Amino acid sequence: MNNRQFNRRQLLALGAAGAAGALILPRAALAIDLAKGRTDLPEIVLGDTNGNDFAVPVKDITMEGGKSYRLNVTSNGGKEYKFMAPEFFRNIWMNQIVINHLEIHPYGAPHHIEFDDAGTISLEFVPIRTGTYQWWIDGLQEKGMAGTLTVK
Repeated sequence: MNNRQFNRRQLLALGAAGAAGALILPRAALAIDLAKGRTDLPEIVLGDTNGNDFAVPVKDITMEGGKSYRLNVTSNGGKEYKFMAPEFFRNIWMNQIVINHLEIHPYGAPHHIEFDDAGTISLEFVPIRTGTYQWWIDGLQEKGMAGTLTVK
C-alpha cells in the first residue's frame, strides 16, 4: 500500500481525528496550502534581444497535476503578443498573477495574457486536470510561436 491508498478503517480513523481537530483548530489550519513550495517551470520567452521577434526557445513544458508551479512568460518587446492558452487556463487553479511585483488574485483563470511592451508576467497555479493543452501567440502561430503545456 502506498501513501495515497487507505483502507476503510484508516479512512474512518482519519475522519474522526479530522472532526475532533476541527473542533479545536480553525478550518484554515486543517487545509493544505497548495500554493506553497511551488516549482519554477522553464520560462517562455517571446522574441529575442537580437531582433528576432518570433523566437521562442522553450515551446513545450510538462508538469504534474496537483502540484504548485510558477510560469514566467516574458516578452522582449518586439511585437504586441497575445499569449493564448484558454483550455489550459480553464483546467488550473490560479493562485495569482504577478506583474512588476503587483499581485492579481483572480476568482477564476484568465482567457489570455497580453504584452504591449517588454516585461514578464508570472502565473502561479496548480494544474487540476491532466491533458496536453495548446498555447499560441494570436496571429503568429505560423511564425512558430506556439507550443504545448502538458499535465501528467
